[in-house]
Parts: sequence; structure tokens; C-alpha cells
Amino acid sequence: MYKRFVSFLFFFTVSTTSILFFIIAAILRFVTYPFDKRLRALHQFTCFWASLYTWIFPWKIRIEGREKFKNNTTYMVVSNHQSQLDILVAFRLFKHFKWVSKAEIFKVPLIGWNMVLNRYIKIKRGMKDSIEKMMEDAERRLGEGSSVYFFPEGTRSHDGKVKAFKHGAFTLAKKCKVPILPIVITGTMKALPKYSINFHGIQKICMRVLDEIPYQAFANLSIEETAEMVRQVIIKNLKILEASMYPGVQEANS
Repeated sequence: MYKRFVSFLFFFTVSTTSILFFIIAAILRFVTYPFDKRLRALHQFTCFWASLYTWIFPWKIRIEGREKFKNNTTYMVVSNHQSQLDILVAFRLFKHFKWVSKAEIFKVPLIGWNMVLNRYIKIKRGMKDSIEKMMEDAERRLGEGSSVYFFPEGTRSHDGKVKAFKHGAFTLAKKCKVPILPIVITGTMKALPKYSINFHGIQKICMRVLDEIPYQAFANLSIEETAEMVRQVIIKNLKILEASMYPGVQEANS
């Protein structure tokens, strides 16, 4: 009963506060866009909006290595993907980036509309035209100086294992000659498993920003080699992070 009540309280809070926050976001977009073309102020407000829910919900969230995400550097940001909760946790970085997200999310009232205001990047999986448009939009955002955040697995992992990476993020990193910033996330799958909207008790969650991988480190690698290199970096560091958070945990990734 307690878990159901907490789940209800969370979604009630999201639905009721989103109306006010969207109005503020719309005003902020209108006021700041003439001198803030990258919409940095709006994204920072969105970070606050998303983070608020993680602050009031009984999760224990820790962000490590935030200083490695340098403010004046344009990155291709990539991380593993365990849960929809990853998105809320990533906003707690309070760093400037543009999301690449499935197009359906942009249609969600208020929250999805705010994604449109932020000029985040949409994609319809499996549709060639949409993928090409996504790549064009992402390249344009990188050219404007905004980092772009990909989940290169494409969808959430059902068992926590890091799946094979799709190549879009790495194609763009090589083409635009930007460093890759890998991030590992753990604990979100326990807090909010795939296909679930229910509260699963107080869980420890951690996001760790790793050292950037400079363009020179993968300039001579193929896109496939680059993707696998970054995947192995994330797998290795995910194991380390899980071992520190859950002593004795079995190594699930390979």
C-alpha cells in the first residue's frame, strides 16, 4: 500500500506542477531567445524542473565527476540506459546539452512540449527519414556549440547489461571532431524497472561522469571500433561503480 501511495503521489506531483513549470518555460523561452540562441537558460530551468522530482522522491541519488563535464566544451555525451529515470537523473548534472529522444515523448502534454521549446532532437526508431533528420539536427546543435546526449543502446536494458551500441553518436563525433564524454548510471533499473511505473522502495542511484575521450583518441578508428571502445569503457566503469555501491554484486555485464 505504501509503495502504491508513493507512486500515486509522484505522478500527482508531476502532473500538477507541470502546468506551472511549462508556463514559466514558455515565458523564459520567449524572453531569452533573442540573446540566448542555444537556450542555455531554458535548459537550466528544465534541469531544475526535472531535478525537483528527484529531490522530493525518496531516492538516494549521487552525482560524481560533474566537474569533468566542462562548461565551455562541446561533447558527444553517451551513457548506458537502464530506466526512464535515467533522464531525470541526467538533468541533475545541470550542464548544457540537447537530448536525442524518441519522437513519442515530444507529444506528451507539457513535458513533451517543453522538449520542443528546448529544441531537443527527436527520432522515430526504424524510420530512415527520421534517422537522417535526427543526424542533421544533432550535427546542427553540435555546430552551434551545444553538447548532444545519446543513449547509444537505443532503448532501455531489461537486465542491466550494456547492449550493443548503435553508431549514430559516434558517426557524429568523428564527423564534427568533438570529444566523447562517457557516463555510467546504475540503480535506476532497481528504482524504476522497464515497463513499470510503480515505486520500488528507496534505492541507491549513482551517475558517474568519466574522463572525456578526445577526438585524437578515435580519429584513426572506424566508427564501429569507436563505438565498441566506448562501450567497453562504460562496461568496465559500470562494473566498478556497481561493486562500490553493492558489495558482492555479481558481474553482470560482459
